[in-house]
Amino acid sequence: MKFTKICCLASDHDEAQRALEELRKLYSFVPAETADVIVALGGDGFMLQTLHDFLHRNVPIYGMNLGSVGFLMNEYHASGLVERLEKAEVAYIHPLAMRARTLEGQEVEALAINEVSLLRETRQTAKLQISIDGKVRMHELLCDGLIVATPAGSTAYNLSAYGPIIPIDADLLAVTPISAFRPRRWRGALLPHGAAIEIEVLNAKKRPVSAVADNAETRNVVNVRVEEDRSTTITMLFDEGHSLEERILAEQFSY
Repeated sequence: MKFTKICCLASDHDEAQRALEELRKLYSFVPAETADVIVALGGDGFMLQTLHDFLHRNVPIYGMNLGSVGFLMNEYHASGLVERLEKAEVAYIHPLAMRARTLEGQEVEALAINEVSLLRETRQTAKLQISIDGKVRMHELLCDGLIVATPAGSTAYNLSAYGPIIPIDADLLAVTPISAFRPRRWRGALLPHGAAIEIEVLNAKKRPVSAVADNAETRNVVNVRVEEDRSTTITMLFDEGHSLEERILAEQFSY
């Protein structure tokens, strides 16, 4: 790949800002609106923000880690940036489309790159009904919440809730309960990527639930529909030999 117009963006953390100044001395950057590749300096949170900001432009995003975890990022080095971009391995991913309806009748739509989470808002457990492709599969789930995760997001919140890690090219989605109380032994499900997942919040006034698409929260939801948005493609770049596929595979053997 050849890139002639590089834009570099940084989180507001001091380390990322210092790195941005260092890179500006070495390379000529262009504004984001004219760039054919975006370099993001920060952690996974800033990478997700950058991916959302350019979601509908399909411009490749290359992250360099100046945060804490950096699962979606490459190592930071000031030198050799152009060469690294040209040799980078590409990962194409599709976000989840969330459509939520609130107690007040408001309809909310949002896209999620990692996951859509339903979370209880009070001390009382959430009571949820789960339908897949129009058929009720679980009539009542009492839990702290529920996660629908993409392969790219399966190593994030989903993994913390003991959900499965999904290979990036597996065409699957993970549905993972958070602290399931009843049925206590239900550990979730793996679904085809084309499945339409609908969650009905039972007794929503007494047991309020919020829906979160990555970091966009909608409170007091009564119904949430989640399905993969195949019309939107996100392009991420990773250093040669350190692809997203390799990282997800390696994560399954970490201890």
